[in-house]
Amino acid sequence: MTGQRYEFSNAMKRKIAVVAGGDSGEYEISLKSANVVLSHLDPNKFEPYLIVIRGKDWYYQDAAGLRHQVSIGDFTLHLPGREIGFDGVFIAIHGTPGEDGKLQGYYDLLGLPYSSCDQATSALTFNKYLCNHYVSGFGVRISKSVVINQSDEIHINALPEDIGFPLFVKPNRGGSSVGTSKVKSRDELIPALKTAFREDSQVMLEEYIPGREIACGVAWHQGKLVTLPLTEIISKNEFFDYEAKYEGKSEEITPAVLPDVVAAECRDISIRLYHRLNCRGIVRFDYILNGLELFFLEVNTIPGFSELSIVPQQALSAGISLQELFTEAMERALEMR
Repeated sequence: MTGQRYEFSNAMKRKIAVVAGGDSGEYEISLKSANVVLSHLDPNKFEPYLIVIRGKDWYYQDAAGLRHQVSIGDFTLHLPGREIGFDGVFIAIHGTPGEDGKLQGYYDLLGLPYSSCDQATSALTFNKYLCNHYVSGFGVRISKSVVINQSDEIHINALPEDIGFPLFVKPNRGGSSVGTSKVKSRDELIPALKTAFREDSQVMLEEYIPGREIACGVAWHQGKLVTLPLTEIISKNEFFDYEAKYEGKSEEITPAVLPDVVAAECRDISIRLYHRLNCRGIVRFDYILNGLELFFLEVNTIPGFSELSIVPQQALSAGISLQELFTEAMERALEMR
């Protein structure tokens, strides 16, 4: 490495890599999230660079459209005549490798602080089946579910006796409802499994619980961990699928109109799980409200960050600007170095 010059930022303005892309069906959504983060990080405190990751192609694209490679060995950015070392990373990759713990482990090895949950928490929460059963140990209601591996010999007539129809078939390790189907009869099961197996080698069959879908964002604001205003998600489709999430086929009501006792319980469970799961940064918990009973669905450790995404809507409803939201998340990550 002799002769190379590394450029690190001074204490007044930190160089931050906002990483986006990834290797899942959420690639395009990740780019949208990252660009919003990039434009709202406080420019007086940070000098952000959008770093796109796809497979082994890691790069920064400058204003002229030229791509400059990022070294996977030490995560330095190679620009003409100089190399930039980063002070920290804001992870905006939904799905692998940003939400499943792989990047977190990599940055831990390099000693780089990052904005999201750590490697262990990310790996656990990305596995829907394991996370749900872990959460149930804290007395939180979950739906019934089973997991099928792609290598398993599947006997459809034996599945799923204790769950019944309708049910959901979804990739066990995935997000944005990519590859997810609502199955109403046994005849629909094989096509749904094939769709889900295209996204993951493990597929979860999950009990359908009728009710209202509620989302609770949790973030740090002015040094305190807070729950953001709750959101009720009303899908115009069969369920809150990819089209409903990103193509305007849903109505999102923030703040949600809920009985006070339900809203309080939702906020309490979310804060409790944030601590129990050892979460960091900005997180969103999703639930189904059946009558007055809340059922945990999943935790999104890197939720959507575009202006139309749920957590930014919740933050703005609470009077928290996106600059405040993202800047405080990054500042806390740097403090924990």
